[in-house]
Amino acid sequence: MKVAIVMGSNSDWPILEPAEKTLKQFGVEVEVLVSSAHRTPDVVHEFAAGARERGVEVIIAAAGAAAHLGGVIAAYTTVPVIGIPINATPLNGMDALLSFVQMPAGIPVATMAINGAKNAAIFAVQILALKYPELVNKMTEDRNDMRAEVASKGEKLAKIRAMKD
Repeated sequence: MKVAIVMGSNSDWPILEPAEKTLKQFGVEVEVLVSSAHRTPDVVHEFAAGARERGVEVIIAAAGAAAHLGGVIAAYTTVPVIGIPINATPLNGMDALLSFVQMPAGIPVATMAINGAKNAAIFAVQILALKYPELVNKMTEDRNDMRAEVASKGEKLAKIRAMKD
């Protein structure tokens, strides 16, 4: 199981690091690349064209501004691409979001929320779970942990409120 995380700039890493952490928690190998659709198009082409042969089964592509990285990658591979628009301009990521969601028919990029790295990783795990059933159990455990965390927070709040009465 392998997912690639590609970003247009290393300044995007603080936003994307939670994706790597989440993938590793599920036991997924992660390949990371910094490359620009505009400044290093040859590197992006080589990466995307060879992704499947390197064992990459899902690609997470993050970019801000014009955000062409995900679309360019998707044009050169049949591996599923998940786009993360990055808040990198005065438009607060809306330019990147619109770039990702307006892909032409036939070259899809599944698009997450602006800076939505954790959900991109979880969506990648869901895609992988179609092939790797052991991930289904891990996802179920993760959801149960989230439920328990929410319940614990609710109990904590109830105690705080009870003490004020």
